[in-house]
Amino acid sequence: MFINKTKDGRNNVCGKNIARLRTNVGISQRVLANQMQLVGIDIDKNAIQRIECGKRFVTDIEIIAFVKVFDVTLEELLLK
Repeated sequence: MFINKTKDGRNNVCGKNIARLRTNVGISQRVLANQMQLVGIDIDKNAIQRIECGKRFVTDIEIIAFVKVFDVTLEELLLK
């Protein structure tokens, strides 16, 4: 049976990187959600929290928005 999770049971590979990037720039999850809304993604603080802890899948559209908000490459968001 195929399972859409990482080896450690997370639903995404970028959540830890999003948390790291957010912490590095010193903003809250609420501020990040507001910044995502400014680039056209309707997301709230609770969704950010669930992404960061690996409980929520991240859409490709959201990934592109995170890249824009943090001004990083797609590779840095997904692989670091």
